[in-house]
Amino acid sequence: MKETVVIDVTGRVTIGLDAQLRDAIGEARESGARNILLNMNRVSKIDSSGIGELVAAHNAIRTEGGRLILVGLSDKIAAVLQITQLLGVIEAFDDADSALASLEGG
Repeated sequence: MKETVVIDVTGRVTIGLDAQLRDAIGEARESGARNILLNMNRVSKIDSSGIGELVAAHNAIRTEGGRLILVGLSDKIAAVLQITQLLGVIEAFDDADSALASLEGG
């Protein structure tokens, strides 16, 4: 069992495709992962359905004492998350190394 799992998210996180993200997070949680880092550097688009998946995952993981952390946000995706006021609620780092250091320190 790994305490922290990194999931590489690619392409679009939109309605119809958001189930892929949900399934990947679910598998990580079922394997015992407490903390999940979503590497978003290859995400080209996110819509309200994808944002809903992030919120649901964040809430579920937090309830269990873990952390959902986003890394590698493009300016475009960061802007969408800023507008929806999710940045600050869901942690975000420039890269996985910074996020992992945060987990080790806190």
